[in-house]
Amino acid sequence: MRLTSLAALLVLGVATATLPACAPNDPAPTFQPGSSAEPQPLSTGDQGVAPATPASASPGVSASPKPADKVLAAGNPNGKATVPAEARAVSTSKPTRTIGTGTPASCTSAAVVKAVAAGGVITFNCGPAPVTIKMTATAKVRNANGPKVVLDGGGKVTLSGQGKRRILYMNTCDEAQGWTTSHCQNQDHPQLTVQNLTFADGSSTGDKAEGGGGGAIFVRGGRFKVVNSRFVRNRCDRTGPDLGGAAIRVLSQYDNKPVYVVGSTFGGAAGQGGSCSNGGALSSIGVSWVVLNSVLSHNEAIGSGANPAKSGTPGGGSGGAIYCDGNEFTVRIAGTIIENNKANEGGGAVFFVSNNRTGTMKIENSTLRRNPSGKFETRGFPGIFFLGARNPTVTNSKLS
Repeated sequence: MRLTSLAALLVLGVATATLPACAPNDPAPTFQPGSSAEPQPLSTGDQGVAPATPASASPGVSASPKPADKVLAAGNPNGKATVPAEARAVSTSKPTRTIGTGTPASCTSAAVVKAVAAGGVITFNCGPAPVTIKMTATAKVRNANGPKVVLDGGGKVTLSGQGKRRILYMNTCDEAQGWTTSHCQNQDHPQLTVQNLTFADGSSTGDKAEGGGGGAIFVRGGRFKVVNSRFVRNRCDRTGPDLGGAAIRVLSQYDNKPVYVVGSTFGGAAGQGGSCSNGGALSSIGVSWVVLNSVLSHNEAIGSGANPAKSGTPGGGSGGAIYCDGNEFTVRIAGTIIENNKANEGGGAVFFVSNNRTGTMKIENSTLRRNPSGKFETRGFPGIFFLGARNPTVTNSKLS
């Protein structure tokens, strides 16, 4: 099955914050650049979620390892957004399987691929020091295994695509991974969680299956969440009108439930961000997102020609950090910093197009700054291009 692009973006006049429906012949929108202030140092650390939960229920680090031993620092340490129970890290006190036997050499790409295919709660035992596992193949979730698939790096594991391949893949509609229901596009399993991990140098460049994108992780169907993880230097194709997600690309989730991104960092410093035609960090079609206590910085949308692609262009260039397209979906950003991202076309921070104008976006207790949009954005919302049911709701947040 292929997912047909739902995009409706075009270059259009943005005279007011309330925008008309898109049309191919609309004039080019006005660009309102954001602040030109010098970038400030970016701090990352623990999620900063209100304490008082046991390790097994912590919204940040799972039961393995103990929080005091955590090496990985991700997310916005000053983010105070409440993390709902279903968005918290999964307990790994009783893992189904463990990758490695206590040494770095025992933690191999083949072992990761095998464990992910087998499913269950997966931890690592690679020795006391941080380790990078160079992936020589993409780890793929088998749809009949699980139903939970949890990959927990204990704060010490980096999975590297070596700039050559996607790192992790789940697709409930991919026959090669097994069909487990008659409605693969809307089933509640597998339920994939990645936590306490770093995903580095993933690349889906050249892989156009399901529309491409997802340099580090590609997901279609089931459920998916990210907790206390880092994504650095990931890539997907440089051009394409609706292709995106240098770090993560998601197409459909069970019953339109959201993808949770909690206490995680995408980029974080100059030279560490993701790069793709659209969505330098996150990209989706018809999928809702809840991004809590996270940092998205130094990501870029490098395509040209927007969507649909202008005549004579390959298309793309929207959503420096986040690219969302489809019909009815929502985006909530809370306790999060989105800064120093850029888009060649529209939405230096966030690109949001709800084709049937039912989608909504909320920004709470967050900071969006220095996210230049090369050609268009919504007046009054620096770094954002938005078409939906109503203007984004902004609460206790700074947009500049």
